[in-house]
Amino acid sequence: MNPVESEEQDLTRKQRREQARAQRKAVEEAQLASAARRTRLMQLGVVVAIVVIAVVAILVATGGGKSKPPAVGSKAATKTASEVTALIGGIPEKGNTLGSPTAPVTLQYFGDLECPGCQQFTLGTLPTVIPTFVRTGKLKIEYRNLETATREPEVFRAQQVAALAAGKQQKLWYFVDLFYHEQGEEGSGYVNETYLRGLAEQVPGLNLSQWTSARSDATLANQLANDAQAANNAGFNSTPSFLIGKSGGSMSTFEPTSFTDPTGLNQAIEKLLKS
Repeated sequence: MNPVESEEQDLTRKQRREQARAQRKAVEEAQLASAARRTRLMQLGVVVAIVVIAVVAILVATGGGKSKPPAVGSKAATKTASEVTALIGGIPEKGNTLGSPTAPVTLQYFGDLECPGCQQFTLGTLPTVIPTFVRTGKLKIEYRNLETATREPEVFRAQQVAALAAGKQQKLWYFVDLFYHEQGEEGSGYVNETYLRGLAEQVPGLNLSQWTSARSDATLANQLANDAQAANNAGFNSTPSFLIGKSGGSMSTFEPTSFTDPTGLNQAIEKLLKS
């Protein structure tokens, strides 16, 4: 073998050694990366498990949302009924309308009784708006029906007609306000006959036999259809949605920036009162 051939063979062996070394290094790096990924996934799994446990603990501590109204005569029921009476007691009611028939401004409130956003608006904004504008005869509020949060049409019909039936005795707003105060967890299927009757039993002065009979009145079901058509005409597909305007005049869409802050609605009402 001549010196040139020997040098070429040595170079080839050296290249093979370097290639093998590079391959081993690549394999080792891949194994290290895989181990690091497994470690990160295990750590993420631990974090997720901790979060899930915390959420479950909170739900257990808070009861996961109410599924039925408090027992009639209980402290909770008495307290809620007192709050509702303090807010709307003595204000004229007729059908679905709360407020003086001659109020210069009208707010149409499209709601679903199982809608959490409607609950936020009813409990967050209305306690300021009602004493300031409704009780003083400046505003009347019409409750309109629009199915959004309620998953079953027959359940929606039953609960909304139950409220409209209370309206036959000028008690719709008591029923509606009580419902939002005692609204259950969304999607839990809490609305049934026992729940609806429990609410009715809390409405001050409601004649239960008349209320029960009124729930079969076909005109109330027709009102649901009329409200749905009105919502469609206004382009509404979510709740709560609102129309506001001078009473007897054209109505415009009102879009609040917050369901719990009454500032925007107060300003809209004041603007209409001054115009």
